[in-house]
Amino acid sequence: MINPLKRIHTNFYKASVVFFFVLLWPIAIFLKQKKERYQHINQLRRVISFLSTAFSGIFFKVKYEASIDWSKTYIIVGNHTSNLDILAINLATKNNHCFIGKEELKYKIVLGYFFNTIDITVNRESKISSFKAFKKAAERLEEGFSVVIFPEATIPLVYPPQLNPFKNGAFRLAIELKVPIIPITSLDTWKVFWNTGSQYGSRPGISHIFVHKPIETEHLTLDDADTLRDQVHDLIKNKLGIV
Repeated sequence: MINPLKRIHTNFYKASVVFFFVLLWPIAIFLKQKKERYQHINQLRRVISFLSTAFSGIFFKVKYEASIDWSKTYIIVGNHTSNLDILAINLATKNNHCFIGKEELKYKIVLGYFFNTIDITVNRESKISSFKAFKKAAERLEEGFSVVIFPEATIPLVYPPQLNPFKNGAFRLAIELKVPIIPITSLDTWKVFWNTGSQYGSRPGISHIFVHKPIETEHLTLDDADTLRDQVHDLIKNKLGIV
């Protein structure tokens, strides 16, 4: 049975996202007018993410395995258990970055703004769309943006969520461009906000995020893509405590 209090909290949280986005709309329009201003859109997203979650009683506790040079670009990959994972990574990473997400997101009220500016949409059913998305990702990296990819491609439908197999596109791209990978483990965002089914809803609480140290790819070839994928999958799996 759906918990009505969780549904009320979810609606309150969503309303707070829209409220702070509308409040900062003049800044959003100003940044959207010229591409050279796009680097500041991440700062706007961080402000909206922090204000909307804090206002709703949702907080993130981030632990870093090692210090990270945020002046560099990275491909950032993480497990995906909740919509809060996007906000968590946005707040945990300290450089400019963009997300790759499903095509429908560009039609959302708030997410649409970001997916029509710095973020990249992809139709996962289309190989051509996937090719174009990764080509844009390479362009973003050359422009100084890190790229965030959820290699599971979707949020699991089972509750509690299980770690699905990773697709290897992010890892091939990292090797091709010789860009380091940063794995990020979302330990329990699903406990604060679950997206589907009878458990649907959110509540105030603290989500714990673990940022692993970067993995270098300069010495790797495309033949190593599957091995790199499995290495990152095992890192996140072990951090989650899955046997």
